[in-house]
Amino acid sequence: MQKKISIFEIKKYLDKKGFIVKKKKKIRTEESEIGNLSRTFLSSLIIISIFFIAPLAINLTKEKMIFSKDYENNSKNNLKRLLENGTTKLDEKLNKKFLYEDILTFDEQPSDAILLSAATIEELFKSTNYDLEDVRKNKLVKPISLDLLPKEIVKIENTKKRKDLFIQIILPLVIDENNSIKLDRMKLFSILNKSKNTKAEQEWLNVKFKQYGVVNKDLSTLKIRMDEVPVSMAIAQAAKETGWGTSRFAQEGNALFGQWTWSGEGIKPADAEDDSTHKVMRFKVLQASVKAYHRNLNTHSSYKGFRSVRAELRDEGKKLDSMILSEYLDKYAETGKEYVKILQQIIRQNNLTDFDDAKLLPSSIDLESLI
Repeated sequence: MQKKISIFEIKKYLDKKGFIVKKKKKIRTEESEIGNLSRTFLSSLIIISIFFIAPLAINLTKEKMIFSKDYENNSKNNLKRLLENGTTKLDEKLNKKFLYEDILTFDEQPSDAILLSAATIEELFKSTNYDLEDVRKNKLVKPISLDLLPKEIVKIENTKKRKDLFIQIILPLVIDENNSIKLDRMKLFSILNKSKNTKAEQEWLNVKFKQYGVVNKDLSTLKIRMDEVPVSMAIAQAAKETGWGTSRFAQEGNALFGQWTWSGEGIKPADAEDDSTHKVMRFKVLQASVKAYHRNLNTHSSYKGFRSVRAELRDEGKKLDSMILSEYLDKYAETGKEYVKILQQIIRQNNLTDFDDAKLLPSSIDLESLI
């Protein structure tokens, strides 16, 4: 039986890959010793001055508090500030254990996942008329959700056949997660349009604030983070991170996006250094990996540029362009801009943007009017 992952044990769950904070060392010099004596003298003067300056400081603090309150209530200025600054380190530090709690719960649920062979999956797609060319033309995707990748996908020598099978498996999962976010956005917009909210709505908001790491419970921040990821971009990243479903991480741990963990659970990369503690996060089902990927892009400070540009596209009434948004994924991998070029190449060569406006049958028809 696989050991369950405690949310409190995963302190650095799904952090940016390779992100390490190094503290600067303090260097003592002769000049610094002299500086210390000077600072001691100055400190004495400061202590004496406090008694004279304190009343003025208190008044200034009061004025600052009033200004800050007015600033937070100014929605336009606040939105502009959020788009410019994005996520703060404080947001992540205080809320990391809550960000993925619902995803861990989802992944820990009893699963009746069945490992189907590639031939069986292909027959299933054929019998339900689930064909990628038809999807490109009619923009409708069959609601077929598979929990595991077939082992035989590694042995499929025909590149196009292997890629098509991988896309057919991943496509419904990505659209389904986007649909869940769409429904949440619909509810959020409904709440924003009300002058007074019910207790149930307030409780729902509190849950979403935790899930999206919004420390100050700012609705504008939540609106920016609670949004979709372009389907073509998600598929391209999954293809890049798994070698179109053939990697050991994808096969052994349903890890579609190469996300890292520092807990005891996960798969250690074969080329990792001996003293390295990170592992690639494993999941019981593919959908959990997709959920974690969306949450990662929607909350981590490394992708604040991605979220800012996405919000700007929304404000301008434009589609979420994966070629534009992928430019802001340079921190997803150590290769930086080269990683972005590869993603864009995968999107272009495989015409993945054809799937950006595809709908998942039958429920997604009701969601066409959403932004």
